Amino acid sequence: MPDSTPPQRPVLLGIVGAPHGIRGEVRVRSFTEEPTDLGAYGPLFDENGRRFTVLSARTQKNVVVVRLAEVTSREGAEELRGRELFVDRSVLPEEDEDEFYEADLVGLSARTVAGEEVGTVVAIHDFGAGTILEIAGEGRASVMIPFSEAAVPAVDLSAQVLTVEPVAAGLEGSDDEEGDEGDPRP
Repeated sequence: MPDSTPPQRPVLLGIVGAPHGIRGEVRVRSFTEEPTDLGAYGPLFDENGRRFTVLSARTQKNVVVVRLAEVTSREGAEELRGRELFVDRSVLPEEDEDEFYEADLVGLSARTVAGEEVGTVVAIHDFGAGTILEIAGEGRASVMIPFSEAAVPAVDLSAQVLTVEPVAAGLEGSDDEEGDEGDPRP
């Protein structure tokens, strides 16, 4: 992909937060494995196709402070607040067999191990305790399940389906629930 071409298959690498200082640096919530690798895959693009070149990136607490070549003032940095930054999928390294990019999972159909439709993966969250898949079904509220091998034993990207184990995912109770019988408490 040429450096000036916006992504055809965009993958979200970060979201710009508040400005940092007066020289145009911005705080970015990075989604790369190594947070400071935001610029390691070439230029970043926003949803409008505007191109950004990372000159430097350093961690500070839970964000990355980034200097972009195209932003030289606090006012310019302020204009980027909330902006999502993307690269094209083609510039990212191939994932291992048991690894997935979030962009690959959103939109997959979720079915139980018995083949029953659960819904479609609409979002991926990480609140600090691990990755959570949000699955929305037609005509019902979305559910959140852990993205673990026990809860999601199989992901088939070519078929656009992930398999959900309902008990491990918390969608159904186990047959031997504790406390139902013989609980001496009133």
